[in-house]
Amino acid sequence: MKKPTVFKALLLIARPAAGKSEIIDYLTRLPAEERKRDFHVGQFTVIDDFPMLWTWFEEDDILTRLGHPRLHTESDGCFKDVYMWDLLIERICLDYRKFRRDHSSENTAIIEFSRGSQHGGYQRAFEHLSKAVLKDMAILYVDVPWEESMRKNKGRFNPDKPDSILEHGLSDAKLEYLYKETDWESIVHNQPLRLLIKGIQVPYVIFDNHDDVTTGRDQALGERLRCALQDLWQLYS
Repeated sequence: MKKPTVFKALLLIARPAAGKSEIIDYLTRLPAEERKRDFHVGQFTVIDDFPMLWTWFEEDDILTRLGHPRLHTESDGCFKDVYMWDLLIERICLDYRKFRRDHSSENTAIIEFSRGSQHGGYQRAFEHLSKAVLKDMAILYVDVPWEESMRKNKGRFNPDKPDSILEHGLSDAKLEYLYKETDWESIVHNQPLRLLIKGIQVPYVIFDNHDDVTTGRDQALGERLRCALQDLWQLYS
């Protein structure tokens, strides 16, 4: 069997505005051979739940305009039911199954989402990841304090492009309500290097972004990301 050279599935998680999308943008700009050699990321597809939930917002606004009940969210933009967060993870797994069906093992899926304790945290999200995803997955957690998430959320928001991956944002109140508290540290406590999820050992590394190397998307980001992904690759391969 040919030895793998790239991550099949790279899960990128963090608080909102922590730098996930900037990392993906940086990887997009790299020459393919360099990205594969130094970062172990092949030609990749991003599976991100933000476009999914934004579509729900748009559909509900259309239904309101037409005089019909909203399907997914209340008028304040919060989900009607907490299980909608589970549905997003199940949709991610469905998209990954289709991605794997259509691509070779030399292609990478980068999966991205954020979860706060208010709606079940990462623990609840992980419970809805399929075993097909888990057996192929490694986790890169981008670590920023709550205050940094708040600062960057404000800084990146473009009201003319609320649907943009790189320029969307939440109100301060909604960001605090949904994402201030996170269960990541409690999950990794006493689980160094790998997380046991549904009987599968999933490797992880923590990418320290307290000093915000992601916004510039320059050499500083590249060097730190290369080190993090090479460490993760040693656990993965």
